[in-house]
Amino acid sequence: MTTAISLRHARVRYGPLEALHGVTVVAPGPGLTVLLGRNGSGRTTALRALAGTVRLSGGAVVWDGVDVTRVPAHERARRGLCLVPERRAVFGSLTVRENLELAGVPYDIALDAYPRLKTLLVRRAGTLSGGEQRMLALSRALLAHARVVLVDEPAQGMSPTVAARTYELLGGLDACVVVAEQRLPPVLRARAAVVHELRRGAVVFSGEACEFARRAARRPTGSSSSA
Repeated sequence: MTTAISLRHARVRYGPLEALHGVTVVAPGPGLTVLLGRNGSGRTTALRALAGTVRLSGGAVVWDGVDVTRVPAHERARRGLCLVPERRAVFGSLTVRENLELAGVPYDIALDAYPRLKTLLVRRAGTLSGGEQRMLALSRALLAHARVVLVDEPAQGMSPTVAARTYELLGGLDACVVVAEQRLPPVLRARAAVVHELRRGAVVFSGEACEFARRAARRPTGSSSSA
């Protein structure tokens, strides 16, 4: 089943500061879309706007052709949207097993995806390393069987091998997957993925990952880039 979620001319304000300046991004699915940008570019705000955890001051969020701008975050989640934020993505006071059990389904698939978690089931999630917490948070997303999966910096703190595995897992989901990253992960440079690059709250590039990689390779050494 196909699905898509998008921002249409979206504006977001934090007090007097406008973080998104009429941003339009489209994320088709099933498939992988990457929101690229340095800190302060607006990539995380765009992700949160899609999830409904920040309000738009202008524009719209459209999901499968329906305007969901006024639909609250919890209702979007009930309809099949899963957000994995960069921070506080797990319940630190619960064990790894208890975090996985919250999904309400057998969690063998999560342990197959990240075998490291098998040895950590009795540990409190808050005592895990940053990379281990990302594995746990993403495992819960895998178990959710969501239609739209939004992840802020999915591979943060992971080794290159585990990071590549993570993108393989996300790319294999039957869902519209949108990730926010500072740089285009090497594993995606030759993959069929959509890229939207943001700078200072505006989109400066939209296209395929391979096109973005070629464009970035042509930039002069030392030029400003988030690639």
